[in-house]
Amino acid sequence: MDTPLRVAFTPGEPAGIGPDLAVMLAQRPPAGVELVAVCHPDLLAARARALGLPLAVREADFGRPPQPAPPGTLACLPVPLAATVEPGRPDPANARCVLDTLDAAVAACRDGHCAALVTGPVHKAAINDAGITFTGHTEYLAELTGTPQVVMMLVAGDLRVALATTHLPLGEVPAAITPRRLEAVLRVLHADLQRRFGLPAPRIAVLGLNPHAGEEGHLGREEREVMEPVLQRLRGEGLELAGPLPADTAFTPPALARCDVVLAMYHDQGLPVLKHAGFGRAVNVTLGLPMVRTSVDHGTALELAGTGRADTGSLAAALALALALARGGTP
Repeated sequence: MDTPLRVAFTPGEPAGIGPDLAVMLAQRPPAGVELVAVCHPDLLAARARALGLPLAVREADFGRPPQPAPPGTLACLPVPLAATVEPGRPDPANARCVLDTLDAAVAACRDGHCAALVTGPVHKAAINDAGITFTGHTEYLAELTGTPQVVMMLVAGDLRVALATTHLPLGEVPAAITPRRLEAVLRVLHADLQRRFGLPAPRIAVLGLNPHAGEEGHLGREEREVMEPVLQRLRGEGLELAGPLPADTAFTPPALARCDVVLAMYHDQGLPVLKHAGFGRAVNVTLGLPMVRTSVDHGTALELAGTGRADTGSLAAALALALALARGGTP
């Protein structure tokens, strides 16, 4: 049997379903892992009462080896809250506290106390309403760890979709796809598919930016002037790259059979297909970080907070993938 690992879980927005997911998963904890919720312990206790579920919260002890908790028990790395939490009602007063949980979880991973980080959904509007510029976990974790280039990739079974740009307004996307960025993204994607996913020669399908991948320059010139020179140069180094490909046919079964990952140029070019294929069991992975980080594929679901109707499927999938990646096996 594999040695148990300790994994940090940040519930994200305290008024959302992140705390529910932690409490619910603790009722039937996965084997081989000590899950450490990084948040205020009173938040977990209050949400357990709202859900009518038993929960004993104990402070995480990093001085001993990881030990899976018995059902109804959850380890916690305490992070204070600034304001009382009401399920379903985000309070910008707690925005800094949400980011503090990420800081504490990353430190626990860096210090070797936790083998991976799994994140719950945050409420970006509440954080920005607090006067804190925040576009998403991916960008925040890159800055926090000093990582010059990270890649957001979602996984649903055998389908993997990565993004060349992440949380940008659509009008800013063309200017953001520079030769330098595209090359950096492709190098990180190639390297982490080898290092984390055990693919010795990953096959990457690169989508074009424009309809029909530019239609030979008649529907846009980014493919010819920006993308094709980068792809050609990296092919000369041995990377297996197909494209630029028209996005409207790249997700057909025959096309997917020829690749290990699809690289979309922007958020809503690739993720609607991925989430249609696997919503509720898909996992967000940040490639390029010095630690393993996975996340649920859904938002805060404020209307479900405290009701018991949240689904733990995506969290369970994110935790399973984090464990596989942390153990160095092939997911």
